[in-house]
Amino acid sequence: MVPTSDLSTFADRHLGLANEDTAKMLASLGLDSLDALLADVVPETIRHHDPLAMAPGLSEKGALARLREIAAMNTVVTSMLGQGYANTIVPPVVLRNVLENPAWYTAYTPYQPEISQGRLEAVLNFQTVVADLTGMDLANASLLDEATAAAEAMTLAHRQSKSKSPRFLVDRECHPQVLDVVRTRAEPLGIDVVCAAVDALVALVEPGTFGCLLSWPDTTGSLGDGPTRGALVGAVHAVGGLVCVTTDLLACVLLEPPGAWGADVVVGSAQRFGVPLGFGGPHAGFIAIADAHKRALPGRLVGVSVDAGGRTALRLALQTREQHIRRDKATSNICTAQVLLAVMAGLYACWHGPEGLRRIAQHAHDSASAIAMGATAAGLALANDSWFDTVSIVVPGRASDVVSAALARGVNVRLIDSDRVGITCDETTTSGHVAAVLHALRGPASTPATSATAAAGGTPSTAGFAPDHVRTAEILTHPVFRSYRTETEMLRYLRRLADRDLALDRTMIPLGSCTMKLNATTEMIPVTWPEFSEIHPFAPTNQSIGYRTLLDELERMLVEITGYDAVSLQPNAGSQGEYAGLLAIRAYHRSRGDFGRKVCLIPSSAHGTNAASAAMCGMTVVVVGCDQRGNVDLDDLKLKMAANADSLSALMITYPSTHGVFEEAITEICSLVHANGGQVYLDGANFNALVGVAKPGQFGADVSHLNLHKTFCIPHGGGGPGVGPVCVKSHLAPFLPGHTGITGTSSVAAHVTAASVGSLTSAPYGSAGILPIPWAYIAMMGPDGLWAATAMAILSANYIAHRLRGHYPVLYAGINGRVAHECILDLRPLTQSTGITVDDVAKRLMDYGFHAPTMSFPVAGTLMVEPTESESLPELDRFCDAMIAIRNEIDRVVAGEWPADDNPLVRAPHPAEDVLCDDWNRAYPRELAAYPLASLRKDKYWPPVSRIDGAYGDRNVVCSCPPLESYA
Repeated sequence: MVPTSDLSTFADRHLGLANEDTAKMLASLGLDSLDALLADVVPETIRHHDPLAMAPGLSEKGALARLREIAAMNTVVTSMLGQGYANTIVPPVVLRNVLENPAWYTAYTPYQPEISQGRLEAVLNFQTVVADLTGMDLANASLLDEATAAAEAMTLAHRQSKSKSPRFLVDRECHPQVLDVVRTRAEPLGIDVVCAAVDALVALVEPGTFGCLLSWPDTTGSLGDGPTRGALVGAVHAVGGLVCVTTDLLACVLLEPPGAWGADVVVGSAQRFGVPLGFGGPHAGFIAIADAHKRALPGRLVGVSVDAGGRTALRLALQTREQHIRRDKATSNICTAQVLLAVMAGLYACWHGPEGLRRIAQHAHDSASAIAMGATAAGLALANDSWFDTVSIVVPGRASDVVSAALARGVNVRLIDSDRVGITCDETTTSGHVAAVLHALRGPASTPATSATAAAGGTPSTAGFAPDHVRTAEILTHPVFRSYRTETEMLRYLRRLADRDLALDRTMIPLGSCTMKLNATTEMIPVTWPEFSEIHPFAPTNQSIGYRTLLDELERMLVEITGYDAVSLQPNAGSQGEYAGLLAIRAYHRSRGDFGRKVCLIPSSAHGTNAASAAMCGMTVVVVGCDQRGNVDLDDLKLKMAANADSLSALMITYPSTHGVFEEAITEICSLVHANGGQVYLDGANFNALVGVAKPGQFGADVSHLNLHKTFCIPHGGGGPGVGPVCVKSHLAPFLPGHTGITGTSSVAAHVTAASVGSLTSAPYGSAGILPIPWAYIAMMGPDGLWAATAMAILSANYIAHRLRGHYPVLYAGINGRVAHECILDLRPLTQSTGITVDDVAKRLMDYGFHAPTMSFPVAGTLMVEPTESESLPELDRFCDAMIAIRNEIDRVVAGEWPADDNPLVRAPHPAEDVLCDDWNRAYPRELAAYPLASLRKDKYWPPVSRIDGAYGDRNVVCSCPPLESYA
């Protein structure tokens, strides 16, 4: 089953090891075949020996041809549907040099900030845009979408308010998908969501109300009544609650933002800032807050600090990855951010600048005003007497006819109800679109209102809002938003940022648990095709037949690969997949009358998001210990199950384990849980070691999420996008996520039942716009290629463990002394004897041109290494050579050749500025600092800064763009 070596198939290009390299590595392990390796590593009790029931792998040309056929089934229609989504023009310089550039899309989350300064600056730009436009003190490094951001705002308010009441007031004119997700997230936490019109909410504020959520502009486009809104804000604050607002960044360009009228938390989507519709995602949600709440902010926050040389340097600040520390007490389960999309949105603002954004905002407003005036001139009433870019028109009994008439002229408008239609304008709206909409609104019996269309390109107006609501303060005053107006300058800025980073296009990224494998160009190409990128998530069903075909085929692939019975592609991150799976388990128990089953058993080695997700579902986390070999301690598991016999809901277990081994007892563990009335949630984070080899749906698990941004090649994008579909056995299928926006006959739509746990994301299919990537990967690899990928990932991990075992202890192994697809190197004995830490080794690896492995997870003081199947033998050896050379440097510290506080490890990394300085006075030569291996002289990556002072950054929290002089 090993691929041929003539590079005739996609698998040959994806897999890093040639036949002769595979044989050499197997020989070093004392084995003669990949089958023999798998027999050593994977327990026979779970092995699936039959080939996957899938078509043979397509060629790259064949896959693109098939995707062209699928894309052609979609119909691209000018969308004026709104509802939180707008057409936008991706600046070509950003499209070509960011979205389509592997230097940006193959980067990892910037947990190693010294080699992530480029994308950190780009995300800091995004934070500055959001904070500035919303009128708030600071914003984070993006959330998953608008609806989940609103839900995060609700739970933040719940934590921060002094009230112990569960009462949360919500404006009924929020977008429907926002209302749905807020309700889904509130119910397991016991939050009482009270939904009403804004004028009615004022009377509903009572002592103990912990907060409210307003929509501005609301889903009909209305800007609402200022005095009424002010009264509600004042009433909520008077009882100690927090005011949350969903808003539109472009509206905030022209109008006084929510921060100016008392909001505590502001959320929304940055999609219209240069990110394609993509049938609903991925898009960067945002959350901006008052400074008082910064330590409760969910997700990631980029902050400004300094490095060891006193240079300004950026890093993730405060609570970053705090779910891995606080676990079930974490503020959120979010692990993935939409970094690539946040980068694009921030760069969109850099490209257009304040004057360009005003021009775009004014155009959208003028176009909406033209439609409003044309409608009133035709005798129609407006449902909203104020607007920014969206107007709702009253057409008694004719709404469906108007929608059909607009479609006949190439435009989708929103059907609100039988008497109202909504029309949203954007930067792409033309006078022709305005004319088409007005023709549809007037109907055949009305006379034209010729003056209306001229307003779309005429004198700027404020027809939709009072003059005293106009924003007068300057926006985006930092030079970064005023310096890059020519493509030459923008191109060079993007190149400078990319050159500061270390991504997969430069080097292996050996991160355990995160699976940084090749993101093939062929997989990426279809993402930007208009037939995929320009479809609105709520477009009529018959316009998205291609998408639904793609989703259905991908679901069938995942069902076959996992052995489960049903899949939901809605979750737009691994953490959301976890949450969906646990909600399904919770709903299943409740459907059987088992309301008391709330205990979730989680091994101590588990991802921190597991515990946080369980807590979000209202479950009680009970930790199960691990034995000395890293496996779940069966005795402790039995004790914990006995102690919670009537309340056991689920066991969450990662398989292969986070310790990098296949636990032999997994089938026994599943049986024990089932015998005690629980369900088995098998975390699919390490599914890279199972594809084609074992099927969790067949060896005892009930539900898993898959990280498509790991195992199935959606790139990490510097920390997102991610996709985390949830796969279940048939008895859990009725409880999969639903969505009010799902219609039609796809298998996903079948999940929308009365038992559904509700919506988890803004869009019905989550981040559908990047699902062509895993489809292409699976279709091109085929069953043989997928099997070989798993086998070679396991081979590469065992080869690294074999080469490094004499230099660093390998912490865990299976019964035959083998690891799974990752291995843990134990540095604790070295730290105890030398003082050299995992941090020191991680930073020194940067001088060798490598990103560090995963640090101190799941065991403090260790490095977890995962090579994946994509790396060649020379690259694996290059990494091993670097690790061995670093061990030799540690030995020189032990021998007293270098002081403990002045050696290449504790002073790493070494930027060129430090190495080239005139006053080099360190205990080791500058040549060793810069070129620890001779091979680096030919190809050297220079870290842009030295070690960053994290404590300084947390003491002096600055989370927006500093003066440009500080970068000099």
